[in-house]
Amino acid sequence: MTLVKMNPRRTTLSPWTNWDRMVSDFYNTDEVEPKSSWTPAVDISEDDKAYQMHVDLPGLSRKDISVNIKDNVLTVSGERSYEKNDKKDTYYRVERGYGKFSRCFRLPDEVIEDNINASFKNGVLNVTVPKAEEVPAKELEIKVA
Repeated sequence: MTLVKMNPRRTTLSPWTNWDRMVSDFYNTDEVEPKSSWTPAVDISEDDKAYQMHVDLPGLSRKDISVNIKDNVLTVSGERSYEKNDKKDTYYRVERGYGKFSRCFRLPDEVIEDNINASFKNGVLNVTVPKAEEVPAKELEIKVA
C-alpha cells in the first residue's frame, strides 16, 4: 500500500494541475513553509439583551489583540508571530497560521457602543455588544382639513 499526500488543490481540473503537482512534489513547498496569514474563527450569537462574539485566538495574549469600533464597525485585529526554534528540527508539516489578521463586523444601529466590553481567557476573546432598548414607534393622527 502506498501512502499518498492529500492536497486539496489537486482536485481542481485545469491544464496546469499535473505541472503544479510535479513542482509541488519536487520542491515540497506547500508542506514546509509556514502560512503567511490566517483568519481566526468567530461565533456570533444573540439574545434579548446583547450580541455575543467568541473569537478563537490560540497562542495569543491580551497585548497581541486590538478591539476597536468606528462608524458602527467592530474590528478585531492582532498578530501571531512565527515561533522559530534554534534547534535543528526538520519540519514535515506546518499548518498553524501566522501573521497579522483583521476581522470587521458591521453592527446594527440599535446597539450601545459605549457599553461594549471584551474579555480574553484561555485563547478565546469574548465580546459583548449590548442592544439598546427599542422605543415603540409613536403613532400620530393627522387631521385632514
